[in-house]
Amino acid sequence: MKMQHLSGLIAAPFTPMHSDGSLNLDIIPAYYQLLKANGISGAFICGSTGEGVSMTTKEKMAVAEAWAACSNHDDAFKVMTLLGGTSIADCKELALHARQTGLYGVSFTAPFYFEPVDVTMLAKACIAVAEVVPDMPFYYYHIPVLTGVNFTMFSLLKELDGKLPNFAGVKYTHEDFMDFLSCMHFRDGKYDMLWGRDENLLPALSIGAKAGVGSTFNYAAPLYHKLIDAFNAGDLHAAALYQQQSIDMIRLLGKYGGIATGKAYMKLIGIDCGEFRLPVKNMTADDFVSFKKDTDSVGFPSFRSQSPVITNG
Repeated sequence: MKMQHLSGLIAAPFTPMHSDGSLNLDIIPAYYQLLKANGISGAFICGSTGEGVSMTTKEKMAVAEAWAACSNHDDAFKVMTLLGGTSIADCKELALHARQTGLYGVSFTAPFYFEPVDVTMLAKACIAVAEVVPDMPFYYYHIPVLTGVNFTMFSLLKELDGKLPNFAGVKYTHEDFMDFLSCMHFRDGKYDMLWGRDENLLPALSIGAKAGVGSTFNYAAPLYHKLIDAFNAGDLHAAALYQQQSIDMIRLLGKYGGIATGKAYMKLIGIDCGEFRLPVKNMTADDFVSFKKDTDSVGFPSFRSQSPVITNG
């Protein structure tokens, strides 16, 4: 099957939660409208940002169904789901459900408890999952900072090439530009390479990246559109300044505890996704007050995503 190469900004959505930690799926239609209103071309659900590893198989199915219900009519908005990595059997079940639900594609990351000993075993795990949905694009999700599995993706492409017809490419959340560029050039650009580091989007564009998948696209899409437009116009000075604004915004994630800070950003734009599940640390009420002041100081109100629907805000 011929694989489409995606382009533009693809959001990695947060999974909305109630105060008791249960899923709050009623927010997802408004969330979808938010992304559409801000020029987002797809959603990568149940990934790191979406707390997929903290959800049950049944919950991940429910999230997939909720996104499908509001977006399946939209050919311009591609939804793919991360299946997981540790249980191959669960991943197969989720892949079959994604096809039944009507999602665009599926993604799989390396098993990170019993880690593959070499790239050949990783490729075998990919094939075992992907072959149950041969008519769906299958992406490998490379995020070694969380999985601890750090084979080059160039070696994985070589291992899978010709063995997995529905292998579409890689969601590349790492900083190895040498490896990324080699993957982009492999077989004359056969595979779709999705860049996954928002703070390094500009250098990725400079070597040919056409699509990015990121958490900050949820709440700061206008900033990245300006960055891409400046780059395409050849104004590298302006593009670099926009990237620096992105970096300043992203630094606040580290200051206030990490990935859960993203849900605080979402609250500022009118989409209350609740908190992250344990063991992730969430922001205190006092911290949120300080956080809000810091977001003002980095100019967040000037480039935040604009929500067409205010939900729980």
